[in-house]
Amino acid sequence: MDPRVRIVTGLMRENLDRPWPTEKLAGIVGLSATHLRRLFRSETGVNLSQYGRQLRMTEACRLLQTTFLSVKQVAAKAGAGDVSHFVRSFEKTYGMSPTQYRRRVSVTQDFRPESARMAELANE
Repeated sequence: MDPRVRIVTGLMRENLDRPWPTEKLAGIVGLSATHLRRLFRSETGVNLSQYGRQLRMTEACRLLQTTFLSVKQVAAKAGAGDVSHFVRSFEKTYGMSPTQYRRRVSVTQDFRPESARMAELANE
């Protein structure tokens, strides 16, 4: 992968809670916005905004699976400015609301710390 694209993806991944205008990212890696858009798409197969949405949705899923944060808090940590927009995007992406997603994964996963699960297994 082109090192400039790697820098851009790293910045986006590490700073989900802030917007990254294409012009700003392009300036950081020394390209024009148009050149960055073309290069990014050719290297990743998606455009910058799609990549950002994918990152935010992946982070939201991780937070819903591993924390007890409210949907509003998850939306904020995943970089969504508006909770209702976040919920609509989540539903469009996964076919269910964040709350439904959390219920579904909580049935299939055990959120207790590893030490508690190991102690329980030892007592069986």
